[in-house]
Amino acid sequence: MYSKRVPFFALVVSLLVAVAVKADTVDDYVKAQMQQQHTPGLSLAVVKAGRVIKAEGYGLANVELNVPARPETIYKIGSVSKQFIATGIMLLVEEGKVSLDDKISKFLEGTPDTWKEITVRHLLTHTSGIIREAPGFHPFKVQENMEVIRTAYPLPLRFTPGEKWEYCNVGYFTLAEIIHKVSGKPWEDYLSERVFKQLAMSVTRTTSVPDIIPNRAAGYGWQNGRLQNAGDLLAMRPSGAFVSNILDLAKWEAALYTDKILKPHVREQMWVRATLNNGNTYPYGFGWELAELNGHRLVRHGGTLAGFRAEFARFTDDKLTIIILTNCVDAKPKELALGVAGFYVSDLVPPKAR
Repeated sequence: MYSKRVPFFALVVSLLVAVAVKADTVDDYVKAQMQQQHTPGLSLAVVKAGRVIKAEGYGLANVELNVPARPETIYKIGSVSKQFIATGIMLLVEEGKVSLDDKISKFLEGTPDTWKEITVRHLLTHTSGIIREAPGFHPFKVQENMEVIRTAYPLPLRFTPGEKWEYCNVGYFTLAEIIHKVSGKPWEDYLSERVFKQLAMSVTRTTSVPDIIPNRAAGYGWQNGRLQNAGDLLAMRPSGAFVSNILDLAKWEAALYTDKILKPHVREQMWVRATLNNGNTYPYGFGWELAELNGHRLVRHGGTLAGFRAEFARFTDDKLTIIILTNCVDAKPKELALGVAGFYVSDLVPPKAR
């Protein structure tokens, strides 16, 4: 009787050992990269088909207080926030309250004549021609969105709307204001009610300096050969508004495989390449960059703010997602995410690393 069970038991043990070895190998890789990039703290989630298969913290969330980074550690996520602003717009599209081809002058007062052909779609895809940063934005001042947006009105467009692609944070300020105008609620409240609360994303929220946010990481930079505290901005940028942790973002990742937030035909539009006026396309959707690695589709976005860098990389053909949040502006989470992916799908190992 026992002789028949030994092979099965041995198989289970070998599988457990293999999983442990892989985990150790990933951990060793992450720690080595953190040391090279002078990154004090990092949290990593590996999600397969919507299920978390690894969630780990490395290093320190707060160097001065010697607080370790954990899966629960909260970081500023920078422009990873754009996918949430885009989702807010798409919820309004789904409800028939906004059309992607609506002119933005329909929602904003006083827009200049040069903006009359700019559509919601142009803002989502960074093809509006509006300057990247509004001249009136002040990182150490609390400002209303419209106060910032209006300072871009007098400036000439950098190109005809739809002519080419150029990253534009002002566009996402404007999208947030459209959410506010159409929903009748502050854009942050709308997203909290319609997205975060629906998915039990209990820690994802807009960043704030005075508020007490438990488990919040401190931000750092590597300058002149040593680690330094990063400045803490008072401004809240809709283009990079949110703080979160890997556990909450893993819930969001799981929801992207369901219809809980957006219907499939609406959700899929977010991952379609932008079409330019000449018929060419550019690999950016609505708050997501579109790429491929070794023939595998990659839907991703990074984020950078003072003291923080983030990466959300979805290998959709493989249903594998790597989420990395760090508390150092000099970290390279995109490269790290690609490296980690290769431990789980061998075809995803970057050619230079083979």
